[in-house]
Amino acid sequence: MGKKSRVKTQKSGSGATAVVSSKEMMNFISELLQKCSSAAPSAGKEWEEYIQIRGLVEKIRKKQKGLSIVFEGSREDYFTDLMSWAEENNASCDGFMVTNFGTEGYGLRATRDIKAEELFLWIPRKMLMTVESAQNSVLGPLYSQDRILQAMGNVTLAFHLLCERADPVSFWQPYIRSLPQEYDTPLYYKQEEVELLLGTQAVQDILNQYKNTARQYAYFYKLIQTHPAASKLPLKDSFTFDDYRWAVSSVMTRQNQIPTEDGSRVTLALIPLWDMCNHTNGLITTGYNLEDDRCECVALQDYKENEQIYIFYGTRSNAEFVIHNGFFFQDNAHDRVKIKLGVSKSERLYAMKAEVLARAGIPASCIFALHCNEPPISAQLLAFLRVFCMTEEELKDYLLGDRAINKIFTLGNSEFPVSWENEIKLWTFLETRAALLLKTYKTTSEEDQSLLEKPDLSLHSRVVIQLRQAEKQILEKASASGRAKRLHFEKKLEEGAPLPRYEESDIALLENTGADAKLPIILRKLEEGVMSDRVITVIAREKAINDTEGLGETQDDDISCKITVGSFCSAAFLK
Repeated sequence: MGKKSRVKTQKSGSGATAVVSSKEMMNFISELLQKCSSAAPSAGKEWEEYIQIRGLVEKIRKKQKGLSIVFEGSREDYFTDLMSWAEENNASCDGFMVTNFGTEGYGLRATRDIKAEELFLWIPRKMLMTVESAQNSVLGPLYSQDRILQAMGNVTLAFHLLCERADPVSFWQPYIRSLPQEYDTPLYYKQEEVELLLGTQAVQDILNQYKNTARQYAYFYKLIQTHPAASKLPLKDSFTFDDYRWAVSSVMTRQNQIPTEDGSRVTLALIPLWDMCNHTNGLITTGYNLEDDRCECVALQDYKENEQIYIFYGTRSNAEFVIHNGFFFQDNAHDRVKIKLGVSKSERLYAMKAEVLARAGIPASCIFALHCNEPPISAQLLAFLRVFCMTEEELKDYLLGDRAINKIFTLGNSEFPVSWENEIKLWTFLETRAALLLKTYKTTSEEDQSLLEKPDLSLHSRVVIQLRQAEKQILEKASASGRAKRLHFEKKLEEGAPLPRYEESDIALLENTGADAKLPIILRKLEEGVMSDRVITVIAREKAINDTEGLGETQDDDISCKITVGSFCSAAFLK
């Protein structure tokens, strides 16, 4: 397939490889690790901490300039090798080719007409880079002894990728050479580009992502230099921050869950060629065929010859796309912003409200979402707000009243208000809360639009401003919706309209309807806690574990630092 020798050590600007003593570098690394492992900053100090961590990272990057391994030529030079390698290993290769689609980057172009639901792409397991293939590689000895690698499959894949990249005869070289040499994830943003996100819902996740990546890098740098099981790794002599940032971004934007060979559990994998597909709205059309032991993808729609072939990455918000993929999707039907709500423990009615919420399967404090569509709130959030706004008498009715247990089923159903007063309270709360959140932004939607019209705006700045504007638009819609609902129920109260009454026979309606607003809360899981499209045999870009999903932290006794489990996430990719 050729070009296997086309790998070189990147040179510094002076033309000579950067030189830095191991002791000096270890001092920088220790300082970075200590900074990243210290207690979380107090509220309002997160940006200051980010500046400090970034300053240390930039010092390290300067010392490491010229030490990374890069491939000669452009990424496009290796697509022919990728297709040849795929064909040799029994992947499907007819019907499409890799093409540059301009602002969308590289994707797959149909070379013939493809019908909707036609199986047009399959990739056998032997081509996939997985946690299992990592265990069976040169990384295996270190994996078997390091609890962080064992706990974080995404990090294992990142190191697997780096080790194979450094091996010129690796089986996966055709795939690795076809990957971007850098990405547009926030890990690559300039400081002033990140600063544009201050005040947004997404900024904390971005700051955490950078901190977690820096902490992992410092931890593994020390591990590679000191652990006996790492002595034979090709990273021993050169493991730069830029290397790790590249590997993290490659995995974060491409990893997927697939079943293990026996189908008993899931594992993480990189899927060559298939990960070239770009995203559009639609349905998940990718699964894993255990009988043939391969990833399979059917066409989302009819495609004519020369049209771009898209797949659906999953129900991701634009914040998730930007943070974990590096792009903003303009027509995102699933866009939303996070909103953290909780019942104060100091409130007199806290115990009663917490009990009603517990019976409904909802925590007394939780992160919900405001959606871009109508209604702006889910059944779960509606249920929470109803309980949040209940009077003592209403709470007693749902705890001790006639058919109290059955009435829990109605909390998320818009057709069965607790009372007209309760509806007025909850929609007033939503209207006011969304309006208050809007005031935290430094610019208006109109000002953002003016900025977006500037022709010299950088790609990253444009993406950031688009995200910022989209957040505001969702909050504006939520506030307007709250106001409209409030006025509607005020009119109901004024007219003395009879309150719809829940009957026991309505249980069948609640259980069998497909409408989200009518589903019984206790039969559902919180939408923000479990992604509905994360299924063992479905791998539609729903990958890895988000920082906010709370798998906790592990403690390394030797170096007394914390490495957050699941500290980088995925969901589609950037090409």
